[in-house]
Amino acid sequence: MTEVPTVPKPALTASPDPPAIVSVAIGQWVIAAAPTRIQTLLGSCVGVVLYHRGAKLGGMAHIVLPTAPGTFDHPGKYADKAIPALIADIDRRLAENSRQRLTAKLAGGASMFQLDSAISENSQLNIGRRNQETIERILGELSIPILARDLGGNFGRRLILDTVSGIVTIKVPGGADREM
Repeated sequence: MTEVPTVPKPALTASPDPPAIVSVAIGQWVIAAAPTRIQTLLGSCVGVVLYHRGAKLGGMAHIVLPTAPGTFDHPGKYADKAIPALIADIDRRLAENSRQRLTAKLAGGASMFQLDSAISENSQLNIGRRNQETIERILGELSIPILARDLGGNFGRRLILDTVSGIVTIKVPGGADREM
């Protein structure tokens, strides 16, 4: 009997696992390293994305209100508490002061309630605008550059950070996806 040489078959390669997806609840923040995707759903709340390109590490805060009252229950609800806490978590994770290497992207801040336009522009009722102004002031004071914004309007949006690339995708119901 003659032996027939066999040609080895290439090993079947499994497709890489899809990246983990972590959702950020209202008034919370999350940090994660590549290859994770971080997402949240926004209305008048503002999503703050901080990203460290060198470490491929990102964080997202789902901010509800601009400033905390004297006593407060959840620091993640308030821009003035959540942003410093998010930065502190990133610093702990990287064991360094990372602020100079962080960039920011912002989304949300919609006016979700039908208000007279004069009231909407000037009122304390426009939570989205108040959130936006406070967040931009805080990031400016911390010298963290804001690379992109998708703010305002009267519609909600889903915010997704890809920690591998730093690309933020905005999904608007009934609209086209956008990258920033």
